[in-house]
Amino acid sequence: MYHLEIGGEKKEYPKGTTYAEIAWEYQGKYEHPIMLASLNGKLRELFKPVEHDGKLEFITSADTAGHSTLVRGMIFVMMRAMYKVSGRIFNEGRITENMGGKPDTMVHGKAEHESQGGHMIERVRMEYSIGAGLYGEIDWRTDKHPDIVSFLAQVKEEMKHLIASDLPFYKKTVGTEQAAHLFHEVGMYEKEKLFGYRLVSNTNIYELDGFYDYYYGYMPKSTGVLPVFDLTAYEDGFLLLMPEKKTPDLLTEFTPRKKLYNVLKQSNRWAQSLGLGNVGDLNRAISQGSVAEMILVQEAYQEKEIAKIAEQIYARGNVKFVMIAGPTSSGKTTFSHRLSIQLRTLGLRPQPIAVDDYFVNREDTPLDENGNYNFEVLEAIDVEQFNHDMVALLRGERVELPSFNFKTGKREYKGIYKELGAEDILVIEGIHGLNDALSYALPRESKFKIYISALTQLNVDEHNRISTTDGRLIRRMVRDARTRGTAAKDTIAMWPSVRRGEEENIFPFQEDADVMFNSALIYELSVLKQFAEPLLFGIGRECAEYAEAKRLLKFLNYFLGVSSEGVPNNSILREFVGGSCFKV
Repeated sequence: MYHLEIGGEKKEYPKGTTYAEIAWEYQGKYEHPIMLASLNGKLRELFKPVEHDGKLEFITSADTAGHSTLVRGMIFVMMRAMYKVSGRIFNEGRITENMGGKPDTMVHGKAEHESQGGHMIERVRMEYSIGAGLYGEIDWRTDKHPDIVSFLAQVKEEMKHLIASDLPFYKKTVGTEQAAHLFHEVGMYEKEKLFGYRLVSNTNIYELDGFYDYYYGYMPKSTGVLPVFDLTAYEDGFLLLMPEKKTPDLLTEFTPRKKLYNVLKQSNRWAQSLGLGNVGDLNRAISQGSVAEMILVQEAYQEKEIAKIAEQIYARGNVKFVMIAGPTSSGKTTFSHRLSIQLRTLGLRPQPIAVDDYFVNREDTPLDENGNYNFEVLEAIDVEQFNHDMVALLRGERVELPSFNFKTGKREYKGIYKELGAEDILVIEGIHGLNDALSYALPRESKFKIYISALTQLNVDEHNRISTTDGRLIRRMVRDARTRGTAAKDTIAMWPSVRRGEEENIFPFQEDADVMFNSALIYELSVLKQFAEPLLFGIGRECAEYAEAKRLLKFLNYFLGVSSEGVPNNSILREFVGGSCFKV
């Protein structure tokens, strides 16, 4: 018997009891479907049997890990449906149970054939997130392929059938070489490349309705727990629309984000033109000794993009305020410095302004739902004073600017005066820079808005995208530890609050930007790995942040490490790992 503590109750369960059986017993106490279990702080898939005594908790689709599991399961369902509808059918390889207690072994791979009248898929690629949807593209084996709208309609119906059938997800442990062979046989070459750089001898793969795939992360128990969804054509591909974490049972209305799509598309095409579309490609380049050239090419590309933005500002002629905004750890400070240098080459004189200097005094700062100071909302800024000063500068007046003392929580005036000449231009960095409510008194033609974010170009493989949020979290963790002595567990703990602030105050305004700049570096996770891993290993099993630390460690394990020595001192990455030539 196993002794478990569940919600303060002491319970006993016989050996062989699965987490799913216990979850069914407790589901009525939860508003949303249970997706995972957590035993002593370690996440467990529901189809697994209980293996230890301890404290058992349940993770629902409204929790971060549970919602990620939901999304992963829905992608798997979609992949199964797409390959089936396209007519590309796989003859199933046999997996035999090894009764000696060793992992299951793959006996042979799967041959494929095209069903009569079918249109075979070469591959399906999940590329990036756009609002509440995941964008993907389909490569066909021939130029003759079905109309995308009608094809997706058939796929959608097949997905509904798979979900209604409540089919189980199975996890199988196979040799890593065997897994690579399996995915080579079915044309999933990015997974094959990924496994080529894995040190572990065995790998977990998943099966749904006879279809095998590999996913980074956990799977639901069965298809029946998956919620409403939609599948629609979008630009050059399709969108898989799913509920957001805050409303896991409701489908969020999709709002097109053309500018975001374009910058993501441009970044992906550039990476693919270098043969660096996924982690396997990156690892191959590192192992072949071409990382130094890769770094130089990436940095040159970013400098070229920054120069283009400077030229657009100059060409407008009447810009006096460059407003820069983006989520945390996007590299806004380094970007501002590099943009200012490019503006100087055009004869302009950029002057920095920090919106943070216009914080209201600490006692006037709004509180969040937990009674803590909320520095993320617009009401934390003295908007009236900001507009008064900026308008005066625009009129050519000499203005004394404030400086916020973060120790005393007071705004101070220390004789810092500014006056705009004909070539002067203010570079204003702040969380609300794209929101016209911050700068309501300034003429629109005097403002040039820039949205900056680290929009990762790489994917793990065809079906596993790299979340831009993960990249920024790792950046933030490394910087916080270096500059503030903040433990990784504290950075992880405050991350949900940071994300809420971004969702409310930054992302709704991103399409209002004149330009978007992608600050992600194709090589950066290989460099950040050496800084982040020791921090994450320092998070103990007893910490609430342990599960997230283990997830990030597993993620970083996909990457070969790269020294930071070759990173230029003006790189955005230097803002996080140190050694920047700028004051960041």
